[in-house]
Amino acid sequence: MKKEDCVFCKIANGEIPSKTLYEDEKFRVILDLGPATKGHALILPKEHAADLYELPDDTAADALIIAKKLAIKMKEKLNCAGLNLVQNNGEAAGQTVAHFHIHLIPRYEGDGQSINWSPHETDQNELEEIRGQIVE
Repeated sequence: MKKEDCVFCKIANGEIPSKTLYEDEKFRVILDLGPATKGHALILPKEHAADLYELPDDTAADALIIAKKLAIKMKEKLNCAGLNLVQNNGEAAGQTVAHFHIHLIPRYEGDGQSINWSPHETDQNELEEIRGQIVE
């Protein structure tokens, strides 16, 4: 179901113009207006889900299939050296629009972009404790 006050619902459903790369009955893929690199695109479901937690399983699966198809096309047409798939959930993770979306970010040698984190040290006991919390 579309959410009336959601800008990504409006874009995905064609109410707001966009530079569309792909569209089917469930998705629209657009070029990002504030791209990290040349070709940076967003995969937008037409049905509203605020984040991954709300997203139906079949929509999640379909989104990844579309991401793969577009990644192959971007590599071929844009000659990118790599590609990041980025999907943020919640403000703490960097989500700025409460509508599930996947960023497709073509990567080029020396493009100046970075998607990194600082690894923390851990030990086997801590890993086992965390594993236990998640699987129990």
